[in-house]
Amino acid sequence: MVPQRFEHILFGFILSGLMSFIVSGISTLRAIGWHDDFFLSWVGAWVPSWMVAFPVVLFVAPLTRRIVHKLVRPV
Repeated sequence: MVPQRFEHILFGFILSGLMSFIVSGISTLRAIGWHDDFFLSWVGAWVPSWMVAFPVVLFVAPLTRRIVHKLVRPV
């Protein structure tokens, strides 16, 4: 288990991993189509995408929270 103080980092790690996995899969499929090496090509695109997505998510998440907070009115 991860200590609670690292929750936002773990959240960003999982979110960026899942999102980059899905987006790179769709992009790879559209770029090269389905073939025998599709999965290797997908993983080859996903890993560097995740390496970029993880720090970006950590950086933009606080900004996004502030923007959302300003756009939502309390009930």
